[in-house]
Amino acid sequence: MDLRIPVADRTGHRTVPETTRRTDRIPGTRYGNRPTMKDVAARAGVGLKTVSRVVNGEPGVTPETERRVQEAIDALGFRRNDSARVLRKGRTASIGLVLEDLADPFYGPLSRAVEEVARAHGALLINGSSAEDADREQELVLALCARRVDGLVVIPAGDDHRYLEPEIKAGVATVFVDRPAGHIDADVVVSDNYGGAHDGVSHLIAHGHRRIGFIGDMPRIHTAAERLRGYRTAMEDAGITVADSWMSLGVTDPERVRRAAEEMLSGPDPVTAIFTGNNRVTVTVIRVLAGHARRVALVGFDDIELADLLQPGVTVVAQDAAALGRTAAERLFRQLDGTLLAPERIELPTRLITRGSGELPPAD
Repeated sequence: MDLRIPVADRTGHRTVPETTRRTDRIPGTRYGNRPTMKDVAARAGVGLKTVSRVVNGEPGVTPETERRVQEAIDALGFRRNDSARVLRKGRTASIGLVLEDLADPFYGPLSRAVEEVARAHGALLINGSSAEDADREQELVLALCARRVDGLVVIPAGDDHRYLEPEIKAGVATVFVDRPAGHIDADVVVSDNYGGAHDGVSHLIAHGHRRIGFIGDMPRIHTAAERLRGYRTAMEDAGITVADSWMSLGVTDPERVRRAAEEMLSGPDPVTAIFTGNNRVTVTVIRVLAGHARRVALVGFDDIELADLLQPGVTVVAQDAAALGRTAAERLFRQLDGTLLAPERIELPTRLITRGSGELPPAD
């Protein structure tokens, strides 16, 4: 950086020493604007059509002319305007992915899997988060449609998706994942939430537990309701009457979950085991149990990072987030290819991973 102070010339105007003036600007380019094919043509001394042929890999250009055009492209830093190109074709070569929460670790593998499938089909993926808000979901979905995405993969926050009917009829391929759509027929890819929860609770029962608590997400959410149903059915199948105080559903805020866990663990007949409804709930309950004098069994729905390194390791019902994303994206591109007919519900299995916490016997 040159810190010399500008001096005044004989006319009284302040001037900058010659050594501080910019002299490296490329001739023929416009400062502050991206170079265009017109700039490339001017530098290479060819017509616009010739530049277009080189950029798009079309025949009809001699090797020497192609070399001059490529040198101009490299010198100017030209990049093809794909947005204009696809608009002329009437397609955007992009798909939208609407998630619940971009910060949730569960959605990382799911999003990555969708992106890999999109990339294999030459499409760009645009992510957005509804923050579990139905209005925000609709706003985001329609904004993506307005930008003419070819398709949508949606993890729904709302339970009424009739607003999407005009877009689907207009040709926007749509697949719902993790939760089904509301009031419309559409492809959906989900995990076996009911079966997974039933397996997890049955596992606790098989290890001698009868007083088993359930802490889950908001009951209006499809996955939370299905996991609660699995818990209830497993308890009923074992002939166990569930006390109201053993169940707590609501937001996954740590303070709410902490209070629920502490209430279940207190009183004359505390629970001896807890089944948690998702990864965020599981993490909070682990913290509560770490400060609890009595050993309490735990099985969580969704795997969590470092679950195998804790003492004891955390037993979980794992769903394959990457398989959910990959299956949904592949289904989407089959819609775009015109090879699918009627909407279908695809349910992927879960897997019980035993690590120690779910195998602890009742303390009393």
